[in-house]
Amino acid sequence: MNGETNIAFIKEDPWRIFRIMAEFVDSFETLSTVGPGVTVFGSARMLPTNPYYQACVDLTQALAAHNLAIVTGGGPGIMEAANKGAALAKGKSVGLNILLPHEQRGNRYANIPLNFHYFFSRKVCFVKYSIAFIYMPGGLGTLDEFFEVMTLIQTKKIPEYPIILFGREFWKGVIQWMKDQLETNKYISPEDLNLFTLTDDPQEAIDIILDYKRRVGPPEVMPKALA
Repeated sequence: MNGETNIAFIKEDPWRIFRIMAEFVDSFETLSTVGPGVTVFGSARMLPTNPYYQACVDLTQALAAHNLAIVTGGGPGIMEAANKGAALAKGKSVGLNILLPHEQRGNRYANIPLNFHYFFSRKVCFVKYSIAFIYMPGGLGTLDEFFEVMTLIQTKKIPEYPIILFGREFWKGVIQWMKDQLETNKYISPEDLNLFTLTDDPQEAIDIILDYKRRVGPPEVMPKALA
């Protein structure tokens, strides 16, 4: 029985490549037209009554008003807040929803929705069309994306885009652990801890991102990620 299962799996693999290709083709075709974006990560479990939710709405509304597309995972919580802010500014509100066994429904504020079967193709799209990244409080997925983007910048696979860690109380323990364990043991260089900005101030985050956008110039000359 196991042998039959393995043979079936092997036979399916070549066809799975076409499904992967289709996800990349469809998403690249759509996202290549939205212009520079800012990707926002954070907990899907965040309630609208949480102060971080409203802070995220305010932040993304201001960024979308400056013609920056707002990109999220397309789900509830912080993702919904970010897409809501973009929609309130009548901007481009991108939701990259992942199809899960326990279905994650796309939020109603994403006016450019895309559905993904594979996490890895979705993660490429979070980075490829963005020029800044905002990390609100979140869970394993948020931490995963934070360390992945940090690694891409550290290894110079993508430009040194702004990384905003929003929420001092939430992020301070992670940063202290990085200092105590990673920097002290020389697993990272001291300058790696300068790759992000920690803040509780939406305006500071907005200013950092808009300053970067001004410095790098119009979309056609902006540095490309994951080319």
